[in-house]
Amino acid sequence: MKRLIPLLAAVLLAACSHPVAPPQPRAELASPDGALRMEFSLDEAGTPFYSLSRQGTAVLLPSRLGFALRGTVKAEQLAEDNAGRIIKSDAVPGIAFDCGFELAGTDTDAFDEVWEPVWGEESRIRNHYNELLVHLRQPDSGRLLDIRFRLFDDGLGFRYEFPGGQSLVHFVIQEELTEFAMADDCTAWWIPGDYDTQEYEYNRTLLSEVAEHFQDKMRGNSSQTPFSTSGVQTSLQMKTPDGLYVNIHEAALVDYPCMHLLVDGEKHSLRAWLTPDAEGWKGNLTAPCKTPWRTVQVAVSATDQLASRLVLNLNEPCALEDVSWIHPVKYMGVWWEMIAGAGSWAYTDAVGIHLDEFDYTAATPNGRHSANNARVRTYIDFAAEHGFDALLIEGWNIGWEEWANCNKDYVFDFQTPYPDFDIDALNAYAHKKGIRLVMHHETSSSIRNYERHLEAAYSLMNRYGYDAVKSGYVGDILPQGLHHYSQWMINHYQYCITEAARHHIMVNAHEAVRPTGLCRTYPNLIGNESAMGTEYQAFGGITPGHTAILPFTRLNGGPMDYTPGIFEQNLKDWCGNDSYVNSTIGGQLGLYVTMYSPLQMAADTPAHYSRFMDAFQFIKDVAVDWSESRYLYAEPMEYIVAARKAKGTGQWFCGGVTDGQARTFEIRLDFLEPGSYEATIYADAPDAHFKTNPQAYAITKQNVTPDSVIPVTMAPGGGFGISFRKL
Repeated sequence: MKRLIPLLAAVLLAACSHPVAPPQPRAELASPDGALRMEFSLDEAGTPFYSLSRQGTAVLLPSRLGFALRGTVKAEQLAEDNAGRIIKSDAVPGIAFDCGFELAGTDTDAFDEVWEPVWGEESRIRNHYNELLVHLRQPDSGRLLDIRFRLFDDGLGFRYEFPGGQSLVHFVIQEELTEFAMADDCTAWWIPGDYDTQEYEYNRTLLSEVAEHFQDKMRGNSSQTPFSTSGVQTSLQMKTPDGLYVNIHEAALVDYPCMHLLVDGEKHSLRAWLTPDAEGWKGNLTAPCKTPWRTVQVAVSATDQLASRLVLNLNEPCALEDVSWIHPVKYMGVWWEMIAGAGSWAYTDAVGIHLDEFDYTAATPNGRHSANNARVRTYIDFAAEHGFDALLIEGWNIGWEEWANCNKDYVFDFQTPYPDFDIDALNAYAHKKGIRLVMHHETSSSIRNYERHLEAAYSLMNRYGYDAVKSGYVGDILPQGLHHYSQWMINHYQYCITEAARHHIMVNAHEAVRPTGLCRTYPNLIGNESAMGTEYQAFGGITPGHTAILPFTRLNGGPMDYTPGIFEQNLKDWCGNDSYVNSTIGGQLGLYVTMYSPLQMAADTPAHYSRFMDAFQFIKDVAVDWSESRYLYAEPMEYIVAARKAKGTGQWFCGGVTDGQARTFEIRLDFLEPGSYEATIYADAPDAHFKTNPQAYAITKQNVTPDSVIPVTMAPGGGFGISFRKL
């Protein structure tokens, strides 16, 4: 059976065939404002379905629910129905958990609260929904399944709950069969399904066109995902022909594999596809337990989609009693010069290193190691002079000579510095200057090794006053056969977050699973990468428009450490790298407003910023924690214009980014409180262009009121930033 699952992994499992007859019985649920309606039903085969509409227009057609569980099924006992789906032979008991149900009862509830996040895009978030809890029972097996639906004004969340005290106790998921049957052939912004990375540029196609684009996009992907048809990742942003914005994602991903989506372009339907373990199974559970929420956000405009907090609201309230140590961070780092190729993480060029035997003090330095005492002091001085909070230093610790994809269990100890990095002296120097250092833990995906050293590494951070860590998971996962998004790794990420909280440490995880709103429950999860970020500007460049889709997709589940602020676009002239940063300086400034994160980096070097200190002023001034956010204009992968009010000071900032087209917007300032303001406008110059003139910008000032309108033109690949000072 262990060898059967990979063979089944490419097809849609169905444990029961079902007739087309109208489903009975039914239960309905309406959103608080009445615009959205959800219907639950069982068909004549006892298969559960749900559907969703907005003001009478179908969003989701009846969509199947349920599971296929591991059983004693053999290949010769499987057959295909006339729709090409796998069905269970009557001779094989115990595998179907998607049919044969009867409705044992329903419960309804309503909830309305306003909660205050520790940090966020606003200081108060309303959590308002109506709830339907459906109790199902399989008379033949005695097994129980509950499905909990929560309908908000901006969408639907639902999850499966497996009650205790029943015959189903320890079980293994073979497939989750949840469907999202779209009513129309929607425009979709998607990246390929990959079990190990989200680091792709987005595609814009109809659902019916995904398949023809899919194979080219998946060539060379590291996970060798066994999709025989098209698979995409969540958060999946779509737009219906009628202009509704529909987004499918998941919330509160804990102790469960990450969900991808299989696309049936002909039927415009999507089906949950869980990340497998090393044997191909999709989850090991013990009742009582529950799955993550499956989310379907529905908005009438792109700006409403960006303002949705449904994913956050479906997570549990903060689990930490004391959050006084958690704080937003604006930081710099010894990072970009190594990404671009001007420096090195490694101290030597040695190979075949065994850390318990290698003598770094006797080794020959390569002369390119960036995390050296003199270089780090230069960064500390610059960061302190310009009001930053912290400095990230990568490559400080031994082991970088052989790290990613070397299949080494023992790679780093996360405690021992290289000979040219005096951790005691540099830490004392940073604290004297008012700068905290940010620890870097690159695990090289050797998970057992990281967990082996985690307590000592966090304790070292406590000893030196480091209160934030950037963790990394580059390379294939060890133990071999696991994936970055399988259940075992989901539990590892959660373990690191909870252990970090015990040590009062904030976590910024790179290459980890995409966020699903867990930052509400664990606000020390202050940042994630989990998408193609600025580093790819040094790996061949990123197409303009990428930063105008990420807030709709990747950021739907939580903030991103995108690392903006690159002012030197020509990397070849700087360090010989043939890549090019496809953005104007104005576009880089706009990201500090449009790309929300409580952890914001000024990613370029002190030398580059020193050439553009007037533009750098916006990065120094812009806040990283907000009490209010307004999305003024938006269209996925084209443009975003946002305004935000800083928490504490009440100062407003506005910013925008665009794709490869020049765009002009009238910025109405009715978000300002009554009074007069000085607006400082950092805009692309008239002749700016991301490719031909990226460093051309103009800074102007004017007095404004809430009745004023500021016209702003963004160059191709450009953007703008505006700061408002109350007069």
